[in-house]
Amino acid sequence: MNSVITCALPLRLVISDECSLPVPAELRYATADPYAVHADFHTGAEEPVTWVFAREVLADGLHRPAGTADVQVWPFHSVGQKVVCISLESEEGRALLHAPARSLDAFLKRTDAAVPPGTEHLHLNLDQELSALLADG
Repeated sequence: MNSVITCALPLRLVISDECSLPVPAELRYATADPYAVHADFHTGAEEPVTWVFAREVLADGLHRPAGTADVQVWPFHSVGQKVVCISLESEEGRALLHAPARSLDAFLKRTDAAVPPGTEHLHLNLDQELSALLADG
């Protein structure tokens, strides 16, 4: 059975050391896609901007720098609070977001309860994934 875990996450878009803007986001984790966390960023546009992260990168980023190239995540202290910095880069530009570490950690613990780390492969339907892959080709 596929279950979905969601979390509303109040992010801050860092403009400068003195200025940031709120960016509401929603994280989604589906046991049918056990390696990924989908994030919808509500930027004021009609449709949210969606990024897909490796769950492991977000979890590692709570404690140490993680990720490469277009997605990097690391712990940080901002105004006396623990945050997780999320740096995103695309053809449109670069964004630095601050996520509340406590909220992100709570969300990831819920995903770990649904699919413990290291057991993701047990939740994949390889026949379905292979059929989808072949249908795209």
